[in-house]
Amino acid sequence: MDKPSNYLDYNRNAWNHMVRSGNRWTKPFDDQTINDARNGKWEVVLTPHTPVPLHWFPSPGSDLLGLASAGGQQCPVFAAAGYHVTVFDNSPEQLNQDKVMAEKHGLRITTVQGDMADLSVFPDNSFDVVFNPCSTCFVPDVKKVYREVARILRPGGVYMTGFTKPVYYLFDIKLADEGIFTLKYHSPYSDLESLDEQELKNFIDKQEPLVFGHSLEALINGQIQAGLMITDMFEDRWGDDNPIDRFMPAFVATRAVKRS
Repeated sequence: MDKPSNYLDYNRNAWNHMVRSGNRWTKPFDDQTINDARNGKWEVVLTPHTPVPLHWFPSPGSDLLGLASAGGQQCPVFAAAGYHVTVFDNSPEQLNQDKVMAEKHGLRITTVQGDMADLSVFPDNSFDVVFNPCSTCFVPDVKKVYREVARILRPGGVYMTGFTKPVYYLFDIKLADEGIFTLKYHSPYSDLESLDEQELKNFIDKQEPLVFGHSLEALINGQIQAGLMITDMFEDRWGDDNPIDRFMPAFVATRAVKRS
């Protein structure tokens, strides 16, 4: 079968489909969550399960970019908590979830559609914080994202991101669901290059977003090379009976600061 010729277009359509299908990461938060955030009680995630420590964040009133973070979840919480929020995402239907929440709750949220590896719409030194959940797995070159983040952050600005450990992509996940753990793929991983023709066809038939598993060097040293100093991190699990959880936390969240 023919591979998608443009991963960005394909993933845009796939995430639009995810919204229509009610995927977990496309469902806006409820009214109580927004009301709590207005009263200073809130939490968000970069990875599937563990809340981000609140001391990672600069004070409310800061200019915050939710990078590939649409879906009516984290960014409405930030806006309700007092941050000046811009949401940047590849999926128009994901962005619409934030627009709906903004209108419903009287929140000021700016939405921008585009490629997370190309933030040229924003001038240098535009934001105090960039909040980037587990979404860099949807671009083939994570270092481009880091360079763009470093450019648009102000000196001393904070970058928070989550990512999947490279080892996670090595397993045959279908067999893992049956309790059989077999190393099948190489690192770095790519749905386009790692899956055989039938696997890729099944994947595309389900309209799932294309995933790219980056090397640890790209994920960590890529931030450092971009001028981002990592100051803290934590590991996380799926938290929903995923079989890999029994053996290791599959996710990492990092906090970094742009060097002056």
